[in-house]
Amino acid sequence: MIEPIDDMQAGTIGFRASGEVTREDYRRVLEPALLAAVKSGEVRMLYIVESDFEMDGGAVLEDAKTGLELGLGHLSAWKRTAVVTDLDWVSRAVRLFAWMAPGEVAVWGLDGLAEGREWLAG
Repeated sequence: MIEPIDDMQAGTIGFRASGEVTREDYRRVLEPALLAAVKSGEVRMLYIVESDFEMDGGAVLEDAKTGLELGLGHLSAWKRTAVVTDLDWVSRAVRLFAWMAPGEVAVWGLDGLAEGREWLAG
């Protein structure tokens, strides 16, 4: 599931992904918030990935669609994305593909959450 993080600094949005993430999670939670941020002209997103995270096939497709429409379709709006996780495969994947993402992308372990939030708002 994807849940919004409520205690975010002004001008930032945040999400926590845990358990099985589905296409519906993207459509119901992530996409509306990202669309609003893109329309505001500035996206600074925190994405926390918990240790029990997994994506079903529909979520993988929805992630690609969201990336194309709201990411590549609005490059100038994306400022920073902070990914916080202790999952090694997620950290490696984000670092490997960060060059393709709009804006700056950085990864922290769960113990670096405060630092990631600070960087995101900066």
